[in-house]
Amino acid sequence: MDCASPGGTDTSTDPDLDKNQAFERGHAAAGLTPPDSSHKSNGELGPKTLRRLAQNREAARRSRLRKKAYVQQLESSGLRLARLEQELQRARQQGFLISTLGDQPDSENGDASSFYVEHARWLEEHHKQVDELRAAVGAHAGDGDLQAIVDTVMARCDEIFRLKGAAAKADAFRVLSGTWGTPVERCFLWLGGFRPSELLMLLASRLEPLTEKQLDSIDVLRRSSLQAEEALSREMEALRQSVTETVAAAGSSSLSCSDDDCTGQMAVAVGKLGAMEGLLRQADDLRLRILEETRRVLTTRQCARAVLVVTDYFSRMRALSSLWIARPTTGVN
Repeated sequence: MDCASPGGTDTSTDPDLDKNQAFERGHAAAGLTPPDSSHKSNGELGPKTLRRLAQNREAARRSRLRKKAYVQQLESSGLRLARLEQELQRARQQGFLISTLGDQPDSENGDASSFYVEHARWLEEHHKQVDELRAAVGAHAGDGDLQAIVDTVMARCDEIFRLKGAAAKADAFRVLSGTWGTPVERCFLWLGGFRPSELLMLLASRLEPLTEKQLDSIDVLRRSSLQAEEALSREMEALRQSVTETVAAAGSSSLSCSDDDCTGQMAVAVGKLGAMEGLLRQADDLRLRILEETRRVLTTRQCARAVLVVTDYFSRMRALSSLWIARPTTGVN
């Protein structure tokens, strides 16, 4: 009877069989399995072995996920760093950095001269938050998730306006000229920033569909903003005219400005220029008010889309400036 048969009791001492058995015992002692053991099903493995295999597979899966997340983090950090380096390089080329201008921050203009660096950091973080919002909108996230991201974006906007106000107190003219922006952006500035009425027109044309009630509310906001903008523009023009007349009067009595009368007139002109900071603050207050009131008109999802629309608009303005600088120019005959 074959010894491999079930219930077999043959204790044959066949030399060949003994050699095979000894060979198998040798493999087992060395931690090796017979060639056909690899074909065992999971049901023939012990519970400890199955548990160990499952743990190994889970550990390998987690390791792959960690590696993938690490690579994505590196790529994202690299993109953000490249974007910031591009912004700084543009600033160097355009001569906006302190070292290029030859100005050194001090107790009087430190806030103004450092605002460019703060704005660059803010812009980098803003793009990160907007990318997160764009992904949430694309994934059809719930209103709660969208609202949380929008709230974070708006809180950051409040922060940059606060820093801008501190910079205006230190040097209103740096803020008025928009030294942190590109040439094209500076060309379209109004009192150191965007015109709220133009932003409302952009949203009304790009946020579809809007209800009739929403369109009416946005139109009311736009008209209100236009009136406030025109009033501030008139005040700015009156200030410019007043300063011009004061400086002109200072030099009417003599060709030099060494006498007391001339010095006094120039001091008056400097005092009038101090009103510039107040006008810039009122303009920023108007911008923040319009942004907040616009949020009340829109739904949560519309607010999220509005953030994307506005961000993309300003990004295209910066890109337009780069295209303008890089445009081919023809030689002058």
